[in-house]
Amino acid sequence: MLMKTYEVMFIIIPNAAEEEIDKVIGQMEAGVKSMQGEVVSVEKMGKRKLAYRIGKFEEGFYVLFNIKANGEVVKEFERRLRVADSVLRYITVRVDKALKRVEKVKAIRLKKVRRKSRGVQPEATATGI
Repeated sequence: MLMKTYEVMFIIIPNAAEEEIDKVIGQMEAGVKSMQGEVVSVEKMGKRKLAYRIGKFEEGFYVLFNIKANGEVVKEFERRLRVADSVLRYITVRVDKALKRVEKVKAIRLKKVRRKSRGVQPEATATGI
């Protein structure tokens, strides 16, 4: 099975107790591991102000998961987040895809720089003769 790297960030309601936050994180970790996924890291980012109001909340507790898993594991992870009462929002990003996109943009920029430098050098040499 092909394992890809994903980042999943979710926001827990701000009035949740520390035990409830740990419980949600524990359930998510257990879900990934039970489906043969791998939890690379879990980062509690703390309580932050939301960009916009979600329901009656203006703040939320942010949690970032880095996991290696297949698509089925990610679907189950997202399903669990959807049904969790204390989770306001979540987003999943495939890191492999994002890295490829960044590398592609860097390669295009490098080609442009090389073309410009090739175009400039012959002119400079010709005028220097």
